[in-house]
Amino acid sequence: MNFLSGFNANLLDGVKRLHFIGIGGSGMYPLAQILHARGYTITGSDVNEGSIIDSERAMGIEVFMGHDAKNVLGADMIVYSAAIHKDNPELREADARGIPMLERSVLLGYVSRLYPRSICVAGTHGKTTATSMITSLLELAGQDPAAVIGGKLPLIGGYGKNGSGNTIVIEACEFAETFLHLTPDIAVLLNIDNDHLDYYGTMGQLKFAFKKFALMARHTIVANADDTNVVQVINSLDRTVRTFGIQAEADYQAVNIREHKPGFYEFDVLEWGYPVAHLKLSAPGYHNIYNALAMTACCFTVGLTGEDAAAAAESFKGAGRRFEILGEFNGVTVADDYAHHPTEIAATLKTAHALGYNKVWAVHQPFTYSRTRELLDDFAQVLADTDHVVLTPIMGSREVDDGSVKSEDLAAKIPGSVVVAGLKEAADYVKEHAQPGDFVITMGCGDIYKAAHMMLE
Repeated sequence: MNFLSGFNANLLDGVKRLHFIGIGGSGMYPLAQILHARGYTITGSDVNEGSIIDSERAMGIEVFMGHDAKNVLGADMIVYSAAIHKDNPELREADARGIPMLERSVLLGYVSRLYPRSICVAGTHGKTTATSMITSLLELAGQDPAAVIGGKLPLIGGYGKNGSGNTIVIEACEFAETFLHLTPDIAVLLNIDNDHLDYYGTMGQLKFAFKKFALMARHTIVANADDTNVVQVINSLDRTVRTFGIQAEADYQAVNIREHKPGFYEFDVLEWGYPVAHLKLSAPGYHNIYNALAMTACCFTVGLTGEDAAAAAESFKGAGRRFEILGEFNGVTVADDYAHHPTEIAATLKTAHALGYNKVWAVHQPFTYSRTRELLDDFAQVLADTDHVVLTPIMGSREVDDGSVKSEDLAAKIPGSVVVAGLKEAADYVKEHAQPGDFVITMGCGDIYKAAHMMLE
């Protein structure tokens, strides 16, 4: 098949119409926005209606429901997401017609070079939040950045935007080394944890990929000095590095940390030992101190001030599906979070318990069989540290169920947990058993958020 890879400065020369397969995905939407705004004709296809597709149609983009060979007729280039299988009828038709095809991350690498400066945010955890904070910083400072974010940022009304400024902020995903298509001016390394090992095989290979990403930074690496794996990656790099942290000595350090209300933190930031900002976070969770420090390091790197960082920290209340409070039913508060790794779940539940509710319910949809199997004991340990646990079946996503692991295996390691048949059953169980004053949070990067909305219907 005629798949394109690698950087080509002339990639879109002669291209007038791009067709996106899977255009309703959060990663596709910002690319469609940016290229549509730059005068390209965009069409797309997907299998489910949704708010993203509604927004794309409102922009004048034609979106087809269902994948059909005829959808690619007249297209000069095909863009597909990683979730699209190679036997997709539109890919097969494009191949038969000799239409160039490229995976989304390759196009993202090209788009990142359309702007004089790119800030690319990598890490196993916190990418969406840190990318959103940095975007908020630049937006509120009047810089009008472009952005490509994995979650919805209310300030810009979506998952990204085409900005008129000279900076693009990108959430840089490490899955299958897709972030190596980027060429960041500022490369942010939040943390490195044991995820995607089904692809990388070992932590050593995962860290090597992050090292290659960091080496692509053309200006500055912004790195978490409290993360051992990140420190190991940056220690040997001949690049300008700016560190941030709480425990370790760092260029940007949080001190005088305190709660201004339960679960919400404020602190002073020192730059090389001198106070330069006071941040009061409007997004809950101790882990968000690190995301705010990364934002602050970028703030000074691009020539903005401590006041700009403080304004961004206070205005940012969270991104979509990142500890997002959705509403209440019968006195029960319902929230949703993207957490799908034990470290993320631990941080999410710690934040939930800090808010002072009676009982905390964790409704978790395990994501991919390989991750669940490899981290089964870690998942059990962090989920057991809450009041009630409800598990749905594993969402396999790109993986085929080989029968080696199921949610019941996880439940067997969590006393008192229950496994339900699906999303509706999860919602029904919680509605029947949760009491006024309880806090329910759905967790996972699949479609578990639908269960949260069912509880509120």
